[in-house]
Amino acid sequence: MSYLLNSSEILQTIEMIDQQHLDVRTVTMGINLLDCADTGMEACCKKVYDKICRSAENLVESCCTIEREFGIPIVNKRVSVTPISLVAASCLEDDYTPLAHTLDKAAAAVGINFIGGFSALAHKGFTKSDLRLINSIPRALTETGIVCSSVNVASTKAGINMDAVALMGKIIRETADIDPMGCAKLVVFANAVEDNPFMAGAFHGVGEPECVINVGVSGPGVVAHALKACKGESFDVVAETVKRTAFKITRMGQLVGQEASKRLGVPFGVVDLSLAPTPAIGDSVAEILEIMGLEKCGIHGTTAALALLNDAVKKGGVMASGHVGGLSGAFIPVSEDAGMISAVEGGTLCLDKLEAMTCVCSVGLDMIAVPGDTSADTISAIIADEAAIGVVNNKTTAVRLIPATGKKVGERIDFGGLLGSAPVMPIHEGSAAEFIARGGRIPAPLHSLRN
Repeated sequence: MSYLLNSSEILQTIEMIDQQHLDVRTVTMGINLLDCADTGMEACCKKVYDKICRSAENLVESCCTIEREFGIPIVNKRVSVTPISLVAASCLEDDYTPLAHTLDKAAAAVGINFIGGFSALAHKGFTKSDLRLINSIPRALTETGIVCSSVNVASTKAGINMDAVALMGKIIRETADIDPMGCAKLVVFANAVEDNPFMAGAFHGVGEPECVINVGVSGPGVVAHALKACKGESFDVVAETVKRTAFKITRMGQLVGQEASKRLGVPFGVVDLSLAPTPAIGDSVAEILEIMGLEKCGIHGTTAALALLNDAVKKGGVMASGHVGGLSGAFIPVSEDAGMISAVEGGTLCLDKLEAMTCVCSVGLDMIAVPGDTSADTISAIIADEAAIGVVNNKTTAVRLIPATGKKVGERIDFGGLLGSAPVMPIHEGSAAEFIARGGRIPAPLHSLRN
């Protein structure tokens, strides 16, 4: 698919890049590692390292060339790999931390920002390898710099694996006790997708090609700028404006993805058109909602505004690319969005409201700091609530919680870079321990029976 741009569109795109924070947030190469399986951990690690370095050796250089030639910023260059619980299933060792170290070294060798796929798919039950990987997460994430991990604990087809939910509460708690930063690289999913280019939840699904290029675009600042011209207009005009803007943003992502694919000799996968905010002022999803007429993000009306935004982004994006995938919507990570941080600090945005907002957007309770003494059972209960939203609504939801060790409500925890900083948010008092201890599976909803 090719596109012809007129001079007006080119000038608009240049303005978006220069003044409205438009960028390609990530070009992510997915790499299949199933052929790296081995009974010996050392041999498996060597195969994994060699294949990543061989497959991604030109990724960063090619992206930098595209940046220079097209004038389009590509903020992150990343790699996602086959879930390591599958790759390491033949290994005889119980501790998968050496594989995390291998991913970290390979990522450093090829010069990427993050590598995802220290992952397990446990939405219906555990394999021995799933348990080994999950139990390795605290060490793996606190002993490495750029390795990201995810665990899928629920799906609309299978229901919610409450044993996995309970275990992940303990794993997050254990990770935070070593280093809260490790929790910023860990996502717990319901209905995880196989072609997500965004971290920390990216992994290369088993239905994907041997190697693939997926692109994640951004553009909250561009959408906010466009909506400022719609003051007083009806929601019909607002929706149409967002659609047209999302179309332009996605076309840019399509162009970059096709170029990267051609230069690397790797198939082009999808454009994930999620609006991904940054801590920078003017690059905020919360600001978009406030431009629609809300005094502050989090007040009554926020969920409706976000629903409109998410829907319009999808409708505009699918017209611009034949291959839209990943998560594709509007992210609402607290620490990565200056407007969200302001709303939390101002008292209008709480955990319950964020949970309600996740019913209508991508992807879930993201980059949220909670008090350092939050129990594992409470963390598991929050995961269960979010998984229920995903399972019943047949959508991807996720939880990325950071128990801020030594900090209380109102204090901040800083992560740096795109991860930003998060104010510690209050949680409900009361114990969910008895609920979480039941274990088993919450059955899939009736509408999962679609065959």
